[in-house]
Amino acid sequence: MARSRAKDYDDKRLSMLHRSAELFAASGYVGTSMNTIADACGVSKALLYHYYPDKEAILFDILSSHLAKLVAALRKASAQAGDPVARFRTIVATLLELYRHADAEHQVQISSLKLLPKEKQQPLLASERILVGIMSDALAAAVPAAKQKRLLKPLTMSVFGMLNWHYMWFREGGPMTRAEYAGFVAQLVLAGADDAAAAATRPRGKAKSAGRSRQAELL
Repeated sequence: MARSRAKDYDDKRLSMLHRSAELFAASGYVGTSMNTIADACGVSKALLYHYYPDKEAILFDILSSHLAKLVAALRKASAQAGDPVARFRTIVATLLELYRHADAEHQVQISSLKLLPKEKQQPLLASERILVGIMSDALAAAVPAAKQKRLLKPLTMSVFGMLNWHYMWFREGGPMTRAEYAGFVAQLVLAGADDAAAAATRPRGKAKSAGRSRQAELL
């Protein structure tokens, strides 16, 4: 007979995932052992193995849970927002708010996703592409000048850059609240996108073939 799950199974699992994410963020995935995770979570190694067969399974669950939460929230925000500008602002604010207690998970996503086997990376990368698509669609609607293919992706990734790396410097109680910074990022993009797009579409000198190849790889 299969062993039944305790009523608090999911709560314990989520707590273990968050604590594991903090350890991976602080000491690195490679530098964190199952023993370390068990000790930090205040459970026996046997109980930890009841939840996860190995460290790889923990990393995958951290990232899949984190990304699923982001995708669900951004889809909801995108569907509920009004005009294109309001939609873009709502998506930016929603994403930054989701990061409030997920700095560790976000750092692990940036640093350790690539350490998983290719077959486990694929569904996570698919979730990341969904997030990029939601932001890209919102930008294309809010900033018509950015609809050009060669401009839309750089602009989209620039927005993610401002939001994804905010944990490096942002502190609660600082000069801006989280909501104010979200508004700042959105306004910065909305106010400057047209000029930036115009500058990027001016005639340029002929680029070297190697440079074009590298640009194609990145964009």
